[in-house]
Parts: sequence; structure tokens; C-alpha cells
Amino acid sequence: MSTKNGTVKEGFLERTFHLSKKNTTVRTECLAGLTTFLTIVYVVAVNPSVLSVTGMDPTALFWATALSSAIACFIIGIYGNFPFALAPSMGLNVYFAYSVCGDMGLTWQQGLGCVFASGMLFVVLSFFKIQQRIVDDLPDVIKHSVGAGVGFFIALIGLKNAGLVIPNSDTLVAMGDIGNPGTLLALFGIVLTIILAIKKVKGGILISIIVVTIMGIFVKDPSTGMAYTVLPDKLISFQNPVEALAPTFGKLTFSGMFTGSAKDIIGVIFIMISFFFVDLFGSVGVLLGLADNADMLDENGNVPGAGKALFVSAAGAAIGAIFGTSTITICGAESATGIAEGGRTGLVAWVIGILFLLTLFFSPVFLMIPTVATAPALVMVGIYMIEPLCHLDLGDLRVAVPAFLTVAMMPFTYNLAYGILFGLLAYTLVTVASKKAKEITSTVWVLTALFAVYFIMDVFL
Repeated sequence: MSTKNGTVKEGFLERTFHLSKKNTTVRTECLAGLTTFLTIVYVVAVNPSVLSVTGMDPTALFWATALSSAIACFIIGIYGNFPFALAPSMGLNVYFAYSVCGDMGLTWQQGLGCVFASGMLFVVLSFFKIQQRIVDDLPDVIKHSVGAGVGFFIALIGLKNAGLVIPNSDTLVAMGDIGNPGTLLALFGIVLTIILAIKKVKGGILISIIVVTIMGIFVKDPSTGMAYTVLPDKLISFQNPVEALAPTFGKLTFSGMFTGSAKDIIGVIFIMISFFFVDLFGSVGVLLGLADNADMLDENGNVPGAGKALFVSAAGAAIGAIFGTSTITICGAESATGIAEGGRTGLVAWVIGILFLLTLFFSPVFLMIPTVATAPALVMVGIYMIEPLCHLDLGDLRVAVPAFLTVAMMPFTYNLAYGILFGLLAYTLVTVASKKAKEITSTVWVLTALFAVYFIMDVFL
């Protein structure tokens, strides 16, 4: 490449991402983007695996995951100039599949409608900056507990998919059959993932998925007689995007969601609010958690352009629903790996987006990955997500009670929404009982009233 062309290229990147102002280089940003991608690419395998239990087409889910993630990464890179990766939330996809479209009985099309509505609500509140007031007014115990509760919920699904935890009529749950070949494969994957994480091996989750997938070629499932990993006819394939996405694209609907009893209608609204709150807490928590390490704080300790990042996260949820996947949001743990490598600008996000698009050429490879190979990823993500609990003073019952109920009710009821509901109600109760009602904000009072009404209707109607 000529010097002239090289200058034009560098000039474009400098004007777009302000590399010199952030004290970084093209090489550093590309390396950071590759690092982040290696830690998050497992999503294109895990997300279709999780959501396909609703009856959604796995191939369409794969395309929806890759495309919506790429679009969201491109937007946050050019609009906010942040080095963040965006992809389907590994907590909300489980909530979508097993609670919303499982226990609550919504179709996956209606579930996507709920995701879209929550994303648009986030967009509207971001536009008017109302979401910042909600975040500021909520108690820290709820903010920190929600993420940890989601982590336990995800880990439970991972342990279930691994065969390590099974239903039991007498004890509710029990240890699975350790001698089952699939369970042994998943257990090996969990151990391998943990070891790689402790050794800080980049792309450790992806490496574990690859290793277990390869081992699955030679191990047969006793229930089917087939190998856990069935090799595809070809490894490289690029389908017609319209045909590949057709089963899920634009299929979200609100039809039939508001025609039942008052309890059913409030339940649907509560689902939307639950999607909204988990996305909101997660996005704000990730933003604040990464800002310091990425040198994004100004002299006052604020994050310039934070509203843009939240707006993109909100829009990502709506975009994902249109394509046919659960909530797209900022991924904290994965983004942190690229920031640790020196990533500072939106060029990191663009590199991640480009690599997401490249996965579309290898869809047969990702779609052959068995559940036993992705289960360890869910367990590891759950482990990562319990970290916020260390910020809480659990020796204080006013903190411990709402924190415990928020965290415990999510996996024990198999529902993220109930964790938020019980946690906030408990916080209001213990605060009033401690004669500190003045500490409760008007926002919390309103939410407490809404959740109490829903709880009462859930019990008596």
C-alpha cells in the first residue's frame, strides 16, 4: 500500500475514533477487538442453543445473533466511540426461553414483542434521561443483587444442561448421573473452563467449547445412540440472508397479549418491566464498572457520552427483537478483556462487529456445537456475575434480607422477575421497619406499589 493510501486510511480512523487523543493505536485497538471477540464469540453458539427450546429455528437464531450483535457493535463504535461489545444477554435469553415462553406460556413471537417493547421503553427513557433518575434512586443493594441473581440463574441452567442437576419429586432437585457420558463431557468442560479462567487464558470459554465439541465426536449419547457432536456435510456455508432469517425476522407480535384477565395483562406488563430493569441495571453497571479501567472518566468522575452508550444498548434490544433474538446489551466481562489489552475507542467495537459478520460464513460449524459443550460457558458466566455481591455489607440485615431474596428467588422460582419483585418489596419493608422510611425515594415507592399490586393479583386472582 502506498504512503498516500496509508495516510488516507490513518486519517479516516483518526478522525472517526480520535485514536491519538485516547493514547492508542490502530494495532492496539485491533488486538483489543480480537481479544474481546474471542471471549464473546461463544454467544453465537450458546444463544441459539438456549432459545431454540422455544421452537425457534436454530439457523435463524444464529443469523439473528450474529447480525444484530454486529449492528449494535457498529453503532456504539461510531456513535459513542466506546470499546464495548454488544450481544444477547446470557441471562435474559434464559429468562426468555424458560420463564416467559415456558412457565408463563407466551409464544416466542409474543416474547419477542415483550423484548421489543422493553427496548423501546429504554429508548424513550434514555431520550428524556429518565433512566438515569431510576438508576440513581434505586438502592445499591438492588443494583448489585440483580446481577448476582441473574448469575445464579444462568449457572443453574448450565448445570441442568450439563446433567449435573436434575429434577427430583422428593427433593425438588438432585445430583445427576455422573456416569453419563454427556455429563462427564460437560463436567470436564466446566473444569477446563475454570482452569483456563484462573490462568487468564484469552478466549478460555471458546477454547473449552471447542475442546468438548471435538471430544463429542467420539462420544455417543446413550439415549439416541448418536454422537453428541454430529459433523455437518460442509464447514463453510453462506446462506441467502433473507431465507436464513425468514423464520424469525419481523415475527414479533403483540397479538393476544392483552386479551386475557387483568392478572394476565399485568403479568405481560411485568415481563416487559423485568426485561427493562435487567437490561437497565446491567448496562449502567457495566458502563460504570468499565469506565475507570478504560480511562473514560472526566475530572468530575463522570462518563462523557454515557447517555449514548445507554441509548445504543436500548436500541440494540429493539433491533435484536426485530431480527429474532432476545435482548442485546453491553457485555461487561467480555468487554473488559479488550480494555485490559489497551482498547480505548470505538474501533474495538468495529473490529468485533466485523468478526461477528465473518461467523456467518461458518454457520455449520457453530450449529453443530452440542448443549454439553455450551453448558460450561453458562456456568462460567454465572460465576463471573456474582462479583457485585462483594460490594454489599451482608452483615447488616437491612442489606442481607433484600439481597438474599433478590438472588435466591431468581433461581428458586426459575424467574428473574420474582427476584426483582421480592427484593424491592423486602427493601421497602426492612427500611420502614428500621424507621428509616425517609431514605426511600419516590421512585422506589412507586415501584413498590406496582410490584405489591402485581403480587396481590398473582395470589388472589
